Amino acid sequence: MNDRFFLREGFLLLLLSSLAGCLSLPAAVHDRPAITSAVPNSLPLTFTAQDKSQWEPVLLPGKLRTAFRLEKHQGRQSLRADAERSASMLRQRLNIQPEQLGRLVFEWQVEALIADADMRQRETEDSPVRLILAFDGDRQKFSAKNAMLSELSRALTGEELPYATLMYVWSNQLPVGTVIVNPRTDRVRKIVVESGADHVKQWRHYERQIKADYEKAFGEAPGALQGLAIMTDTDNTQGQARAWYGEIRLD
Repeated sequence: MNDRFFLREGFLLLLLSSLAGCLSLPAAVHDRPAITSAVPNSLPLTFTAQDKSQWEPVLLPGKLRTAFRLEKHQGRQSLRADAERSASMLRQRLNIQPEQLGRLVFEWQVEALIADADMRQRETEDSPVRLILAFDGDRQKFSAKNAMLSELSRALTGEELPYATLMYVWSNQLPVGTVIVNPRTDRVRKIVVESGADHVKQWRHYERQIKADYEKAFGEAPGALQGLAIMTDTDNTQGQARAWYGEIRLD
């Protein structure tokens, strides 16, 4: 959506678009599957592609749905993501207290980069892969804009905007280690863990220290980890992307 559309359709649609761009919203109530198992609250935790029942689909307002399916790819069980002008997630609900947070280990592979994607810009803010962590915190620290977005999220979906959302992403051009503040809200920040096309079509493995990364991105200690999600999106650039997610582990 461009700014001319926002002006034509009014302030409410601007807010809706901002919320969708936060990339951390829950599904609308009527789209949310029942959760039958307890929310994990202790480590270690391992999420595998073989058990798709662990993952809860999360649809974003006004966005087409990215297709996820189980697939054995290059000898590994994985969740394949196919995005075509779309943006949606698979989420795990968690309740991990900050004193338990340690290492995050994950792996992914992308088929190709997304042409013209630039996560610093609202109009081109896409990534072929994302691993997303949502944290609790003191919402009294929210700016007026973020408080308004959180209230609108609760009204539309039954859940507030997370206090903070940390993403690990693959950038076309930004150096590894770059922290990107989401152009719609500063409560969403991204750390570049892969850059450029040198390693496309290869499995890539990462080990991250959650507390250190959160403090680098937000300048404060993290609260409880409330959710983990994966996402492949091309809704802004209106292109296509394919990626595979392997094992994800919290130690």
